[in-house]
Amino acid sequence: MKAEGSPRPRQTPDGASRGEAAPRSGGANAYRAQEILTASPARLVAKLYEAAITALRQAIQAIETGEIERRWRANKRAIDIIEHLLLTLDLERGGEIAGDLKRLYTFMMRQLATVDLRNDPAPARAVIGLLEPLHRSWCELDRRLLTNGAVPAEREAQASPDAAAPSYGRDKKTHEPAPSGRVFSTA
Repeated sequence: MKAEGSPRPRQTPDGASRGEAAPRSGGANAYRAQEILTASPARLVAKLYEAAITALRQAIQAIETGEIERRWRANKRAIDIIEHLLLTLDLERGGEIAGDLKRLYTFMMRQLATVDLRNDPAPARAVIGLLEPLHRSWCELDRRLLTNGAVPAEREAQASPDAAAPSYGRDKKTHEPAPSGRVFSTA
């Protein structure tokens, strides 16, 4: 932990603290937005897992370097992602798997609360251990969908100027955000 009198982290000209990624440039933001708009629902879920894992690794690094605020921001980002995954589960259509994921996400969020309470990296490491196989599974599903040709038609439709955003978390007909408890459809 840092001593009380230690200086605050230096900031770069763009406002990012030392050790954090600088805000993305306009071109990088546009590229990322296009990547998300054209991603399959399975790829979007994989990206959420990847982002949560990255945030937790940043939280662990912040604990090791005594950067409490950075730890809190990174851990909160991971909790927010897991909460989003939890809130978008379709428990009716998802059956037993959705119920299992609900219990797992709830457990993960409880574990991550202890990261901040105890300034302890162990729960973050444990949650990473739970997220990594899920991430690999969704990446594999996306790869198989691409290989089988199930996704290119959907991507083509999304890439058209009149296409709506991906269906993850959205009603397929109205393209409005889905009510809580619904998950995307790969159909």
